[in-house]
Amino acid sequence: LVGIVLALAVPVGTKLVIDSKIRGRQKKFAANLDEILQLMAGNLRAGHSLLQALVAVAKEAEEPVSEEFYRAVNATRVGRDLPSALAECADRMDSQDFMWVTQAIAINREVGGNLADVLDGVARTIREREQIRRQVKALAAEGKLSAVVLMLLPVGISLFLGVSNPTYIGRFVEGPIGYTMIGACVVLMTAGFFWMRAVVRIKF
Repeated sequence: LVGIVLALAVPVGTKLVIDSKIRGRQKKFAANLDEILQLMAGNLRAGHSLLQALVAVAKEAEEPVSEEFYRAVNATRVGRDLPSALAECADRMDSQDFMWVTQAIAINREVGGNLADVLDGVARTIREREQIRRQVKALAAEGKLSAVVLMLLPVGISLFLGVSNPTYIGRFVEGPIGYTMIGACVVLMTAGFFWMRAVVRIKF
């Protein structure tokens, strides 16, 4: 039994750790996106090409930005189209904001214009979105805390009754009716968990 539990726990735990690292990497990339665009626009105004600007940003930026930009630059050196390489970077980082940057670069390569001004405009939009995102996060914090309290309250009461009055709570495990009620509670709490999570999770 222990071997079966460990055999199931190892891949599940590994996936959780990897997913946590991926989310942390994506959040770090998104947090530095505004600074990235400013560096790119500054290098373009200094007379550098877009590829040179990407290399300069990769040298000055921290991980994971530097690694992702070096990967995009290396892809272009072996014949890959630059917008396509940047779009793959946006997919890996799961960044809708950087996807806008990639689309702006692709459009600019087709129709021309001042790419530095375009990147400044995109950076300004991203900053405004980030401000709204933080405001929404602050306003939704109370709802998330309420959801946590509502989920922990039945468990806490059950544990308290199990310690203070075990005879009362023990009736639940003395027959099929009690087990049915426990099962129904688990199902309802699980449904309530997903419902409350959907209510307090705001995507935009």
